[in-house]
Amino acid sequence: MTYVPAPDRYERMQYRRTGRSGLQLPALSLGLWNNFGHDHPLETSRAIVRRAFDLGITHFDLANNYGPPYGSAEENFGRIFAHDLGPYRDELVISTKAGYDMWPGPYGDRGSRKYLLASLDQSLGRMGLDYVDIFYSHRFDPGTPLEETMGALDTAVRQGKALYVGISSYSAAKASEAAAILDDLGTPLLIHQPSYSLLNRWIEHELLDALEELGVGCIVFSPLAQGMLTDKYLDGIPDGSRASRKATLSPDLLTDEALEKIRALNEIAARRGQSLAQMALAWTLRDPRVTSALAGASSVAQLEANVAALERLDFSEDELAEIDRYATDSGINLWAESSRE
Repeated sequence: MTYVPAPDRYERMQYRRTGRSGLQLPALSLGLWNNFGHDHPLETSRAIVRRAFDLGITHFDLANNYGPPYGSAEENFGRIFAHDLGPYRDELVISTKAGYDMWPGPYGDRGSRKYLLASLDQSLGRMGLDYVDIFYSHRFDPGTPLEETMGALDTAVRQGKALYVGISSYSAAKASEAAAILDDLGTPLLIHQPSYSLLNRWIEHELLDALEELGVGCIVFSPLAQGMLTDKYLDGIPDGSRASRKATLSPDLLTDEALEKIRALNEIAARRGQSLAQMALAWTLRDPRVTSALAGASSVAQLEANVAALERLDFSEDELAEIDRYATDSGINLWAESSRE
């Protein structure tokens, strides 16, 4: 049957302006980092994407090496787009990134002009798109002049292959430098995508202030700390979980100290009438400088539970103070190297 999206989809979602731009993003965006590669049934991924759009999620975030294998998340999204979402292209914000290893040799990694522009062409081919809405430099590359990396982003816009550009996991200082270079080129920096969660609060030190001053939006990824901020690990590591497979969550991160924090935060969430995951998502959105929280989903039920977090975004001062007792750095920022430069 032909897919017809829910007519009330825009009544179900909150939207926030991205920095000082004219682009609005849903408060919750769908990330295709995990669960959308060839190691998952296409029909499951398709059901999640369709339901996301029904719920007003208009932003779908990818990267060249999402999978596994590399490229397969974009391929599968391309199939879903061709089958279901194609007629609604102008209602969608589709993003992709390049910056981590993608193919062998010196031209398949980091931040060179050759790699970024070649990768974008490949991503467009895999998704069957003429352009993406946002193209990101996925990480800062100290081995490439920042002018070259930002120049490649500018070229992508001028070639009509991207409408906006972004950066991910850049420090406050490098984000400011990148924004200045892009301003000189005439292609404003739209958005920064950093990791951020109750257990990984690095952006609060300098980055959010810098982005506010620059007028740049912020979309946070890994708001559930690679799954740690769910009820999965309250009683240990269950079979089939990310930690059991050592996929994107090492069991070494689930220390006794971290589990104590997670259990305490879970109790606060329960008193709020939310799951731990819902409170974790809502907490990242408490700051108006955060445009959107980027979360994946392994099922339609999980997606719906995540969206339900938006029903309770308010926090009392007492709640925030109690959360601060347990929401402390837990050594889980896997992307810290990129933001230290």
